[in-house]
Amino acid sequence: MKKLSLASANGPVGILAPDTSARLEDAGKLLLRVAVAFLVLLHGIDKLSTGPGFVVTMLERAGLPGALGYLVYIGEVIAPVMMIIGLGTRAAAAVVSFNMLVAFALVHMGSLFSLTKQGGWALELQGLYLFGALAVMLLGAGSLSAGGKTGRFN
Repeated sequence: MKKLSLASANGPVGILAPDTSARLEDAGKLLLRVAVAFLVLLHGIDKLSTGPGFVVTMLERAGLPGALGYLVYIGEVIAPVMMIIGLGTRAAAAVVSFNMLVAFALVHMGSLFSLTKQGGWALELQGLYLFGALAVMLLGAGSLSAGGKTGRFN
């Protein structure tokens, strides 16, 4: 492995060769997008088997058309699958982020400023989904994706 100085024209680079650093970055992007998407997808799979009834009810209670509840399939099934394969990743991550914001608004607002008995945020799981999806949206998919590093919206 070729060693580099701790500084370059682009700032600090550490001791890893540029190609190794890029591979590690792409592996990190892959891990992040697959982890977030897979965990959200599990909720979507549950809704495929049980239906979006809970979401429909919450939307109707909020004065919105219940039919919008079927959009949960886009946010919890289609978008996560797109994130996993790395196709339209930034757009898919934006959809997951929006889906999580809707979940916060409809279901979790009462717990927004609550802590658990152990001192953690009561919505830490939902927060990780939201902020993980936002990170994927900002970072893109990387080269370990169906769209490739320069793929559209990746």
